[in-house]
Amino acid sequence: MTAAGQPPRPPRRAAAPRTRIGLWFGRPLASFHLIVTIAVLLTVLGLVMVLSASSAESFAADESGYALFTQQLIGVALGVVAFYVALRLPVRYLRKLSFPLFLVSITMLMLVLIPGIGAERQGARRWFDFGVVSFQPSELAKVALVLWGAHLLASRRSEHGNIKSLLVPLLPAGLLMCLLVVLQPNLSTAIALGIILVALLWFAGLNARLFGAVLMTGLALATVLAFTAGYRSNRVKAWLNPGEDTQGLSYQSTQAKYSLADGGLFGRGLGQSRAKWSYLPNAHNDFIFAIIGEELGMIGCLAVIGLFGLFVYTGLRIAMRSVDPFLRLLTAGATCWVFGQAMINIGYVVGLLPVTGLQLPLVSYGGTSTAITLLMFGIIASAARHEPEAIAALHAGQEGRIARALKLPLPAVFSPKRAAMARSKSTRPTLAAQDRKRIEARKGQGKDGRAARAAEPGRARTRVSSSRTDTMSPRSTAYRGESPRGNPRRSEPVRREPAAGSRSAYRPRPEPQPGRPPVRSGERGYRR
Repeated sequence: MTAAGQPPRPPRRAAAPRTRIGLWFGRPLASFHLIVTIAVLLTVLGLVMVLSASSAESFAADESGYALFTQQLIGVALGVVAFYVALRLPVRYLRKLSFPLFLVSITMLMLVLIPGIGAERQGARRWFDFGVVSFQPSELAKVALVLWGAHLLASRRSEHGNIKSLLVPLLPAGLLMCLLVVLQPNLSTAIALGIILVALLWFAGLNARLFGAVLMTGLALATVLAFTAGYRSNRVKAWLNPGEDTQGLSYQSTQAKYSLADGGLFGRGLGQSRAKWSYLPNAHNDFIFAIIGEELGMIGCLAVIGLFGLFVYTGLRIAMRSVDPFLRLLTAGATCWVFGQAMINIGYVVGLLPVTGLQLPLVSYGGTSTAITLLMFGIIASAARHEPEAIAALHAGQEGRIARALKLPLPAVFSPKRAAMARSKSTRPTLAAQDRKRIEARKGQGKDGRAARAAEPGRARTRVSSSRTDTMSPRSTAYRGESPRGNPRRSEPVRREPAAGSRSAYRPRPEPQPGRPPVRSGERGYRR
């Protein structure tokens, strides 16, 4: 009761969402449906815009306006298959495959640099050419780094690793992967790998000062690399002086701005772009956002930015709700990678950043990039199905239409013991010598202390078996005689045999010794 005589008020609960959007976002599988919807919308938009932006160039090169679109369609088909496989793949298999996939990526990045194995296009050796289909191993390296990095950091955090165990071997391995990509040369993909590495270290809980040092070192290396090659330094000069050489160094950036300005608010209409008629180089690839602005206007550009913003919200929401530290780090790192790559692409199209060549995920032309990005979206969607509320809803039979149509397996509940058993021996951290000695000393002190306590007199415990005939309990004791006032007279209890299988925690009454009075029930040494 309060001072006013009224009962205390119960604690306030969180206000329930009153709008339909709030109710929908509160559903258990809302994150999963959001990821699937965003992937479908961006993929469909990419197919439409690649067909529109590449039709003129395809017709001029192959006398068919569908040549580049067909290759993009093949990449999307492979990506859809990868998306479905990622949804069905259990989390423990992802952790087991992370390190072998990382080794395969490093090997492929080395092989692509060898003349005769890697195909060279426009002065860069980045692809494996298989005739009809080409494959870019640097795109697979992104998935390998985020998977293995999340697995490694999750294992180190669960085993109480120090700062050295967080940085080694992830940081040297990530720098090696970036170096191999720079040698192709491909600085844009190296920047994407750097974003993944920095995001993993940040969400793993690295010290702020050390994280700042790593970030500043990465920016310094990127700046140095930007001025080492001639074409990269020309891009930086064109960005610093945009109006100096509009027909030379700044030609591509200037034409992209003209396309955005020509679109206005609502655009010229789908397929009505003028820049794609050989005015804007790489209109279907690096600068497809400019074609979107010209054909769909400012509304279309804001819609694309809004989809990526919704993707960031959904990805971080999944990361916050995940109980498994591996899924938490994996989802956060992949979200930062996709969003960072999208913002860099949009930034250099509108003139805020120098041109780097990073593609707009799921929208720009590129079969390997589209397939790998859809694979990553499938992994994030699988992480959304592993949220605690989603697991409870799925096991309760609330799969939904999408899961029923795809016949997806039920997600497993996260178990720390099972995750510890799934760790690879090669990724377990080696503790420092001082930490190892300290742990061994504690173990030795614990054993010595237990031995000393066991050797002390009176420390040994005597377990009373339940099958002994002298075991007593209050219920097995009958008292004879009672005074008229209701005070019972303590007399010798009647011992009874305990029931079969019963356990009695009461000690037996000691036998009276000669020369000493019998022990009563209220005295020390006998517990009633």
